[in-house]
Amino acid sequence: MRYLLWVKQRWMWPALGLQLGAFLLVLFAGLIRQGPVALLWCGLLAIASLPVILATTHPIAGRVGRFAEVTVVVVGCLAADYNNWLLPFIIVPVGGAAIFGGLRGERVRAAPPHSLVERYPGAIEAIVLYMSAAVTFGAASWVTAGFDSQRYLAGMVTALGLGTIALIVGHWLRQLLHTEVPMASRPYAEATALLTQLRAVARQLPGGTLDPGGIAADILEQVRDSVSAERAAVLAAGGGDRLVVLAQSAADRVDWETSLPANTLLADSWAGQQPHTGSSSLSRSHTGEVSALVVPLVADRRTVGLVLAETDEQGAYPPEVVDQVAEKLSGTSLRLETALLFDEVRSLATAEERQRLAREIHDGIAQELAMLGYGIDHALAQLPDDAEDSQSQLQELRDEVTRLVTELRLSLFELRSEVDRHGGLTTAIADYARTVGSSAGLRVHLSLDEGGARLPAATEAELLRIAQEAINNARKHARAENLWVTCEVDPPYARVEVADDGKGLAKDAGDGRYGLTIMSERAERIRGSLEIRPRQPQGTTVAVLLAPSARPGSVSSETARE
Repeated sequence: MRYLLWVKQRWMWPALGLQLGAFLLVLFAGLIRQGPVALLWCGLLAIASLPVILATTHPIAGRVGRFAEVTVVVVGCLAADYNNWLLPFIIVPVGGAAIFGGLRGERVRAAPPHSLVERYPGAIEAIVLYMSAAVTFGAASWVTAGFDSQRYLAGMVTALGLGTIALIVGHWLRQLLHTEVPMASRPYAEATALLTQLRAVARQLPGGTLDPGGIAADILEQVRDSVSAERAAVLAAGGGDRLVVLAQSAADRVDWETSLPANTLLADSWAGQQPHTGSSSLSRSHTGEVSALVVPLVADRRTVGLVLAETDEQGAYPPEVVDQVAEKLSGTSLRLETALLFDEVRSLATAEERQRLAREIHDGIAQELAMLGYGIDHALAQLPDDAEDSQSQLQELRDEVTRLVTELRLSLFELRSEVDRHGGLTTAIADYARTVGSSAGLRVHLSLDEGGARLPAATEAELLRIAQEAINNARKHARAENLWVTCEVDPPYARVEVADDGKGLAKDAGDGRYGLTIMSERAERIRGSLEIRPRQPQGTTVAVLLAPSARPGSVSSETARE
């Protein structure tokens, strides 16, 4: 992560410029002292420097490159006649190790360092490099005699001196970068660097490639093209030992097993990161022997999800077919993980912003309205008995303040409402409908159907917001007496429907129209469809449908009621 700060502060290019300057310096000195043979050693030095230039902070390539540079410098000095012309270049690998050694650009260290190696990885690497050079020169001085012994001893002293200087300067520069970011602000600086990278990458990707549902559907297409699969699904982690269904393909409804402990095939594939086959169905709704295949999606030794395929044909997945499917899906794991991470970051940011808005409303305008209400009550108490007109006007003002406070309380409740990890989407929608119905005098009729399987958290959040907006529209604009709320969840299928017996949608209802636009945008974000239609004999029905093809033959509650 500190490497990202180096790039952001634009210190990387000056560091590479100093490396180039040192290379040109030793090349010039070599041509003067050694002649054309210096070109050979400088060529080897350039080759050894390539890993450092291309992957400065890589835990293997960067360190191997710096060690190769030191090796070329030492061997070149030992092979030269009576001079150590290459030795000044040792400041480059030693200084580079002190500055960039142990830096990471891909993750943040979660735990504090517990040892000197973890606390000062760059300094330790730099000391190892220049001490190895000094020890080599010292050994050469010990085994030789005469002028060569003195030259090697001088090389040892020079290596120690230059290495120490490079270590001190490099470590100072490394610490200087950190002093530019206050301790309390470092997590935010690192998060900013990560989010900036994420934004740049997201803008470069083709449209739709950060949608987990779309990527999962593409994976199913690849599976169907490769093997015979009457039923197939893509599952991802949903918290704890449960999985969520991102996409599925089947002619009939399939109740997939989403609990890892409940199915050995799923658990073994997830933990072992190897494809597995079996003869027992992977769904709770299918009985009898089948051919089942589970292929884990693994990205950088992390299990991202599982691809499930089933057919009633026995022995449909021999080893060669399994290997073919695994090979075809190997490139999709990183795409899916990127989309899931992006979805999670967006959900966390949205939830945090909603909580922040709720705090600001509660601490700001809600408190001011409450104080205004107390002031009106005090004014009413001070009025003389014959001031009937003033009393009537103040009472109307007090009633309006009470209405506004009630609206604010409902808005705060809406902002703070989330889909509980254990309760599920239907529970969250039902709680919200009951609360709003109780405050607005609406009779609420609930029809809830949710099994053990869960939708992705981001999808559940969007469906909850759509339901909240539809319920609020019915409360504010419809003047209804009854509210029917239907929620069916059978991942990846879902249907949320809100109907009322009010006056219906008015053409000039500005606020309501804006709310409908928001609901439509939310539905499009999760690849769902929003339908708004009149309800007979009166009222309005708002329904959002997600993956209708995944649950053929479903009947809407509107039809059932009629």
